[in-house]
Amino acid sequence: MQSKWHSVVESMSNVAVGYGVALASQIVIFPFYDINISLQDNIAIGVWFTLISLVRSYVLRRYFTKRTERG
Repeated sequence: MQSKWHSVVESMSNVAVGYGVALASQIVIFPFYDINISLQDNIAIGVWFTLISLVRSYVLRRYFTKRTERG
C-alpha cells in the first residue's frame, strides 16, 4: 500500500519532469503555429497547467489506491 505522502512525492516528481518537457515543447512547437509569447508568459502558463496536473495526478493516485485496498 502506498502512503499519502509517497503519493504526493511521486506526483510532484512526475509533474516536475512533465513541466520541463512541456515548457521545452512549447518553446519549440508554439512558433510553428504563430504563437509567439514571452518566456515569462510561457513559464506562467506552464505553472498553471502544472498545478492542475499535480492535483489531477494526486486525486487519481489516491482513488486507485483506495479502490485497490477494498479488494
